[in-house]
Amino acid sequence: MWGYRTRDVARMLGLPPAEVRRFARAGFVAARRGPGNALRFSFQDLVLLRAAAGLVQARLRPARVRRALRRLAAQLPEGRSLASVQVAAEGGRVVVRDGGARWHPDTGQVLLDFEIGELARRVAPLVRAAARRGRGMRPLDGEAWFHWGRDLHDVAPAEARTAYRQALGVAPDHAGAHLHLGRLLLRDEGDARAAELHLRRALEDPALRAGAGVALSAALEAQGLLDEALLACARAIEADPALPDAHRAAARLLERLGRAEDARRHLDAARDGD
Repeated sequence: MWGYRTRDVARMLGLPPAEVRRFARAGFVAARRGPGNALRFSFQDLVLLRAAAGLVQARLRPARVRRALRRLAAQLPEGRSLASVQVAAEGGRVVVRDGGARWHPDTGQVLLDFEIGELARRVAPLVRAAARRGRGMRPLDGEAWFHWGRDLHDVAPAEARTAYRQALGVAPDHAGAHLHLGRLLLRDEGDARAAELHLRRALEDPALRAGAGVALSAALEAQGLLDEALLACARAIEADPALPDAHRAAARLLERLGRAEDARRHLDAARDGD
């Protein structure tokens, strides 16, 4: 089962293990049980536990901490990395910032100011150690390695690539690992050909086809394969006709191919989807 162990969480957050277990018993996070009935925490649990520590230090009652954390958990961005999110205090309120957006999951005089990306950076050494020696008697499965890669994707890309490769070593058909590894190879290493190979594998999964098609189009465009890149955009648009990124990519390619009128049509579709 995927999840961070109590001692790993304690080390990353600078808390005693007993305090981590106490927060879990108090209902601040919904930790799961792994082998031997041991607690297993997700990356979002780390975020909430870090927030809980600040709220408890501000002498809020446990019931109020639970309420604030429930609201925070419900409003954290879903479906992508939390690394860009910051939790802070502003004008006596708990404030969550995500790029230009901000919101108040609870009110009250609290003292919180931490970047979630910093938590993810503390996870990186665990990935390096696990990749070298495995994790004890129960090796991680492909899904566990994939989750680790997602936690690190934006703040520790080298370790994220390691995690995705470990996932594919265990589960060669893991489409999510192919997709995210392909994106990192293109973004950070400029290896368009290697990225293409992984993104074509991701394209086979209908659930990921839209995002994989857009990423594949970028990898093909980087290799000068404009017609093939346009076909990848078409696959993405077929999977999700309203996806703005796919229409923008198609418009850019059509402009390069001298098809200005078709490009304008896709730009209009992108604006409609924004």
